[in-house]
Amino acid sequence: MKTKLHIFKVVAKHLSFTKAAEQLFISQPAVSKSIKNLEEEYKTTFFTRKRNSIELTPEGKSFLLYVNRILAVFSEMEEQFLHKKDVFPEVIELGVSTTLSNYIIPKIIAKFRVQFPQTKFKIISDNSAHIEDFILNEEIDFGITEGSISNTKLHFEKFIKDEIVLVTNVNNNLFKKGSITMETLQEIPIIEREKGSGTRTIIDAFLLQNNIKKLNSVVSLNSTEAIKNYLYHSDHYALLSINAIHNDLVHNKLKIIDIKDLSIERWFYFIKRTGFQSKTVDYLENFIRQNYNF
Repeated sequence: MKTKLHIFKVVAKHLSFTKAAEQLFISQPAVSKSIKNLEEEYKTTFFTRKRNSIELTPEGKSFLLYVNRILAVFSEMEEQFLHKKDVFPEVIELGVSTTLSNYIIPKIIAKFRVQFPQTKFKIISDNSAHIEDFILNEEIDFGITEGSISNTKLHFEKFIKDEIVLVTNVNNNLFKKGSITMETLQEIPIIEREKGSGTRTIIDAFLLQNNIKKLNSVVSLNSTEAIKNYLYHSDHYALLSINAIHNDLVHNKLKIIDIKDLSIERWFYFIKRTGFQSKTVDYLENFIRQNYNF
């Protein structure tokens, strides 16, 4: 039952069977079957199925409230009885690419330390290329990055999917329709990340696939926060992670400009040296998977 409830929660979060399957690393038919079983068991319909999307029904929204409460109780039980004797090193070091270290990982580590307050963390925030080098040089054992998985000396496992979107100052009304062509993308002034960052690598690869040789880059900065602070005072544009601009959208500081016929998606990966074994790393990886969207 716990597994079916967790699947329901993930589907309700994404409103997509496909995205839920990707996050849970199971097949889409398995997700659909689990939801169908729940609907049959509780004799109701939780989702309205449309051609290209699904929506929660009123019953589904009510059921989600119960699911959140039940899963929270399961989590408390596991912490109390299953993990109370777990022992971790006094300090855990891990490397995290800058997007994750700013917007996703801090809240997860905060929750971890509520359960294991004796464990301290040293988070190395850097671009993906440097994190990979730290792991290869055995300066750290574990990291989370975005980008290439071509190095056979490193073992990569998918964590979560992200999307790179074009953003600008919310007061920039040059494109009132809220969308542009790829031709226009090559003309507008772009603020970009430095070479070596995972975000920059992913963007360059997608541009190459779409026969775009280069953008009109006017400024290069070495952090997403620096780029956002630039955009607050400018009508220029940047390609940034959707995870990095959530609060800016909520607080009406930045807005998304759609690029016709171009979608830039990427995965964040857990990364360690090939063949490296550690119960601490395994537990931490599972903890992060289960709590990144709490």
